Amino acid sequence: MDIALTLVVNPEHDTSLNLAEQTVREHLSTSTIGSTILAPKHALDLFIEATDVDKIKKTISSPLNALQGLDWVLQPTVGRKKKLILADMDSTMITVECIDELADFIGMKEQVSAITEAAMRGELDFEGALTERVALLEGLTESQLKSCYDDRIALMGGARKLVQTMKAHGSYAALVSGGFTYFTDQVADAIGFDMHRANVLEIKDGVLTGKVVPPICGAETKLATLQELASCHGLERSDILAVGDGANDIPMIEGASLGVAYRAKPITRKAASAAITYNDLTALLYFQGYKAEEFKA
Repeated sequence: MDIALTLVVNPEHDTSLNLAEQTVREHLSTSTIGSTILAPKHALDLFIEATDVDKIKKTISSPLNALQGLDWVLQPTVGRKKKLILADMDSTMITVECIDELADFIGMKEQVSAITEAAMRGELDFEGALTERVALLEGLTESQLKSCYDDRIALMGGARKLVQTMKAHGSYAALVSGGFTYFTDQVADAIGFDMHRANVLEIKDGVLTGKVVPPICGAETKLATLQELASCHGLERSDILAVGDGANDIPMIEGASLGVAYRAKPITRKAASAAITYNDLTALLYFQGYKAEEFKA
């Protein structure tokens, strides 16, 4: 079986692509290692003839994880380009947590951010934490929601390239968030997702009531969406990529063959098959074997 080891370095750190490759070759006894440059001085595929992926991963994990600025993934070469991507929104496809930014409009960002952080670390029940935080937003207006989106929401680096490139090669893209449809509707459109699913804020007479319209979109909904779309499109687990940063993303991440923790909480990193810590979302394209010249703007 051919195994692909993808190395992606962030040039802002000291680790070079040459050093990363040298580290791999020093720790693997096999001499049958081929290579393909995905982006000069930035991303590289190494191809290894082996039968035991887990054994190789155990051998190289510690030395590669010690290199600051390097993100990497080890996987079979067959089926690397995925046909379905499911992505979290807050702190994954965008740079902020929307609910924390909304709380800033009422002077409660610090309090709400602390709850958000604990929930994303898996220390609080997601549904309860969401209900508690939304209750604090009672009285916010639709115009403040608009101001929040216009002034505070920025796309994560590489988000549009990731989705547009995968779609250009026939993939289906779903944005599945524990956040709110007010934001996912606009973010999905800006990036190019085929669909989005999130929580609905209850609004009456242009004002937030402090309630979420049931059912709540959480971890179970994310996994259910993955299963629904896989069935609808006739896909196997091996066809699916999922990416997120929080504890509520874990079932979705574990349900995909390439489940990636993006700048994620420790509990999420532990559950994922790969992690991106140093690079932007285009690393997910390199992980699938795309070359930089294949990226779509």
